[in-house]
Amino acid sequence: MAAYTTIDNPELYFQVKTYTGTGSSNAITLDGDEDMQPDWVWIKKRNGATHHNIFDSVRGTTQTLYSNLNEGQSAESNALTAFSSDGFTVGSYGEVNNSSDTFVAWCWKAGNSSGSSNTDGSVTSTVSASTASGFSIAKFTGSGSNLTIGHGLGVKPDFIILKCTSSSSTDWTCYHSSLGATKRIKLNASDASSTNSTTWQDTEPTTSVISVGTSGDVNVSSGTHIVYSFANKQGAVKCGSYIGNGASSGSYIHLGFRPAWFLVKRSDSANAWHLVDAKRNTFNPTQNGLFPDTSDAENTGNQFDFLANGVKLNSSDGGYNASDGTYIYMAFAEAPFVNSNGAPCNAR
Repeated sequence: MAAYTTIDNPELYFQVKTYTGTGSSNAITLDGDEDMQPDWVWIKKRNGATHHNIFDSVRGTTQTLYSNLNEGQSAESNALTAFSSDGFTVGSYGEVNNSSDTFVAWCWKAGNSSGSSNTDGSVTSTVSASTASGFSIAKFTGSGSNLTIGHGLGVKPDFIILKCTSSSSTDWTCYHSSLGATKRIKLNASDASSTNSTTWQDTEPTTSVISVGTSGDVNVSSGTHIVYSFANKQGAVKCGSYIGNGASSGSYIHLGFRPAWFLVKRSDSANAWHLVDAKRNTFNPTQNGLFPDTSDAENTGNQFDFLANGVKLNSSDGGYNASDGTYIYMAFAEAPFVNSNGAPCNAR
């Protein structure tokens, strides 16, 4: 019999933190029982419209990307200024620390490093990876011709987010295992998924490499690119898809864990990405939504129940439960439904 989970304590690898801005240097300590040094920090102001700011240890502190824009990275010396052993520090940059504003930070651990050389692909990449949690960060230089990039996970990724950091007007491009390598979907747009053979070369990622084609969004000649890769981990990480039923008592998505974070996008039609978490709503319904493809403030119109073993949809909202709509998602665990010792988790 297979183990119930590969990770008994998900907060060793992923945590959510809410905080209030100070307008000056602000050391943020994560709330989990376990210390966790993050390598990827995604920050969004909750009570107003600002960009989503994304930082990682491979590109280095102060280098921010905006998930809702197609711009390259921006150097903001007073944005995220340090990754620490149990959190991070932000400076006076208003989009991550404006005085009295409320913020949420989603934090992932990779390899706790600025990365090391990986020669698995046709081009050398710089990779920081956690094979235990199935998350890696890889940086590479594009060629404009077909190439492969080592991701460092040792297993096939189920969700990939790729962005050219040195060039503006390039979209955030995603691969999702439920769509397959013939399709791409944009993180910075509400567009439906589309077929594009020049994105992933119509080639599935392998246990060692990701294939990218000649599309300017994923492979700018001499341009620098960042890749975030995620692999399913039983009881801890789940990427999948479902069909909506259009009813107020909506679909149930089985995850095998109580979720901490849930990202969903309708893939067959234009609808915004929806992102909810267990920190901003500690009780059901989990309704405080944010939208990676827009700068919008937090919206309380979402209707998700986080259960001990999955997510229940409680709305016919077309963004996540239209009748016969096709949806892709990625979820991270707060606790496995049953740990490796056979003990079940509690519902919320």
